[in-house]
Amino acid sequence: MNFWDKRYQSEEYVYGLAPNDFLQEQLALLPKGRLLSLGEGEGRNAVFLAKNGFEVTAIDSSVVGLEKARKLAARHNVSFQTRVEDLIEFDEPDNQWDVVLAIYCHLPSEHRLSLYSKIIRSLQPGGAYVLEAYSPEQLEFKTGGPGNLDMLIPLDELESAFSGFNLLISRKVVRQVNEGTLHQGDASVIQFIATKPGV
Repeated sequence: MNFWDKRYQSEEYVYGLAPNDFLQEQLALLPKGRLLSLGEGEGRNAVFLAKNGFEVTAIDSSVVGLEKARKLAARHNVSFQTRVEDLIEFDEPDNQWDVVLAIYCHLPSEHRLSLYSKIIRSLQPGGAYVLEAYSPEQLEFKTGGPGNLDMLIPLDELESAFSGFNLLISRKVVRQVNEGTLHQGDASVIQFIATKPGV
C-alpha cells in the first residue's frame, strides 16, 4: 500500500468535503469544457467542478482515494472519469484540455519542469492552468503540506515555466486554510492561473 492509499484508508475525508477556497473564488475565470484534475485525491474538487458543468477527469496515484472520490460523486449525483496514474509518468495528447488543475499537488523539483511542459502541450489554446500549492515559506508555518523544501513550489519557477502564457493570477499569499484535518491554520501558498495564448 502506497503512502496515499494509507492516508486515505479511513472513512474520514482527510482534506474535507468542501472544494478548495481558491478554486471556488476563481471559478468564473475558468473556460468551461474538459478539465483534468491532477492529484485529485478523495474527490472534493472534482465533485464541485462536475456540479458546475465541467467534464472532469481526475488523476491520482491512490486507488483508495479515487474510490472515495467516486463514492462522493454518487452522493452528489454527479460523475467524472478517474485514472490511477503516477504524475511522474504523466503524458497527454496535445491540445486535449480546457483546464488543468493542480490543488496541493506537490512533486519533487526534478519532476516538476517536465510536468509543466507536458501540461503546456496538453492545454488547448485559451486553456487555463490553475494551481494552489504551498510555497517554500510554508515550512515556517507547519500547518500542512510536505515537510521537504524540495517539494514546495517557488512562484518564480511557475512564472518562468509558463512565461509564454497570459498570467491572470500569480501571487504568494498567507491565508487561513481550513481543509479537513490536515490543512489547518495560516499558511503560505502560491495561487496561479495562466492561460495558453492562441485564441
